[in-house]
Amino acid sequence: MQIIDSITVRYAEKSDINFWFSLDAHLSQTEFLKKVRDRQSYIIENEEKPIGLSRYNLFWDNTPFCTLLAILPAFRRQGNGTKLMSKWEEDMKKIGYSQLLLSTRADETSQHFYRKLNYVDCGSMILPDQPTELFFRKFI
Repeated sequence: MQIIDSITVRYAEKSDINFWFSLDAHLSQTEFLKKVRDRQSYIIENEEKPIGLSRYNLFWDNTPFCTLLAILPAFRRQGNGTKLMSKWEEDMKKIGYSQLLLSTRADETSQHFYRKLNYVDCGSMILPDQPTELFFRKFI
């Protein structure tokens, strides 16, 4: 029996808007459309149905910074986040970037996921009445 990988990663499109906002409550519709236009957003699909997303921007206008990675709960811990991050890293390397950044809250378990992907701690930010924000970097 041959197992076929039915997972694909692609750039987000305008038609993804309803799915997008089911997972991302922090982005405005205007910013979503910019992410689509600028190819700074991804959708991961299982059998052509969206199961997750990610987006990034350029920190200091020159360093890719992953601002969100979200996978539907039923599809977590199956390698989907890794596939999504791998596609982003591959694309960033092709464009010519050598370093990536991202952050996550100290009270979230995603910090362990990013460390498994060889991201290393590179700082933190303390905001009033919020958990510490941890920053990570990776050279590609």
